[in-house]
Amino acid sequence: MTAQGPYQRVILVHYHEIGLKGHNRSKFESRLLKNILGLTSGYPVVTVHKISGRLIVFLKEGCTSDDAHACASFIARIPGVARTSSGFKCPREMQDIDQAAIAALEEASPFQTFKVAARRAHTDFPIDSMTMNRDVGAVLCEAFPLARVKMKEMDVEVRIEVVQNAAFVYAFSLSGVGGLPVGSSGKLMCLLSSGIDSPVALWQMARRGAICHAVHFSGAPETSDASEFLVDDIAHVLEKTGCIASVYTVALGTYQRRIALECPPPLRVILYRRLMFKVAEQLARSCGAKALITGESLGQVASQTLDNLCCTDAAVAMPIFRPLIGTDKQEIITRAHELGTFAISTEDAPDCCTLFMPRSPETHAKIPQVEEAEQAFPEEEWVAELVDAATCKVYAQPR
Repeated sequence: MTAQGPYQRVILVHYHEIGLKGHNRSKFESRLLKNILGLTSGYPVVTVHKISGRLIVFLKEGCTSDDAHACASFIARIPGVARTSSGFKCPREMQDIDQAAIAALEEASPFQTFKVAARRAHTDFPIDSMTMNRDVGAVLCEAFPLARVKMKEMDVEVRIEVVQNAAFVYAFSLSGVGGLPVGSSGKLMCLLSSGIDSPVALWQMARRGAICHAVHFSGAPETSDASEFLVDDIAHVLEKTGCIASVYTVALGTYQRRIALECPPPLRVILYRRLMFKVAEQLARSCGAKALITGESLGQVASQTLDNLCCTDAAVAMPIFRPLIGTDKQEIITRAHELGTFAISTEDAPDCCTLFMPRSPETHAKIPQVEEAEQAFPEEEWVAELVDAATCKVYAQPR
């Protein structure tokens, strides 16, 4: 379906947290604008402009309502976006606003009730908001005789924003993911498995504005490389909204076998984790990341008890962020479904996390005990070897 009338299709991008910023607000707005431009190359986007408290995405002439709504749906998934609205730009004349409102409401079907909410940003426009609400509402009642006005809990809200040189009219709106635009909060390194949790943890930190690099520890050569392919699939999902910059792949299997043969069985998992953290810290420093991310949730498995988390933390000097630490598994699964990674993460693939697992892992390890067991291995030499052997794949990110 094409637009009714000679009005340009636009998408209004609303943000919340960015609007709370002080003197740095323009930097966050510019970052979000660049991200949207860089990520929407597959959509009919002409350009993106800033106006008062909004970004306006201008769409190509002739694009349909389906095209516009699909683009709005995609932009709503970009970190920093609180809401998107698909509508029209028209002249600041009431007859044009009326016609644009009819077109906008028609595209919001099906509906039974509606209301009009108008706002004028400049008082040089002679008609106040209350008058616009009344007059446009009357026009819509005539155009849609089966619909009725309802001021609360209506099916559709037709919004009109009159700014200095134009009016924007829209009725189709979607909630966004919120947060801050990627690239506004520095760089982080995520320990990324092919499981359910760590992709969600990475996304949570990208939503806080971080540029996220990742390191995947595979069980190769003791296991197949299936987990590496799944992680690549997960990265492609995250890449769509600019949430991942690169993935380092580290084959840990040989070193895990050595640990499994020579350390007390209950401590194997903790020693694996400490070695991973040390390698991740070195890779993080090489790409300018200032902290590590994991998908750990307190008490979820043996390695994630408070004592064991303290033992792994002690292996590195870099801060460790655990955005899922207080969430339960069902909450994480729900988020993974929303993110689009759940189906990939539930495919069967052996990785380093399940390699040489002891029957009875330690749940309350003590740091001196762990450090004593670790002294049997050339940790510094291993870390250097693993870092040197790591491979890296770069994913597309908006500049």
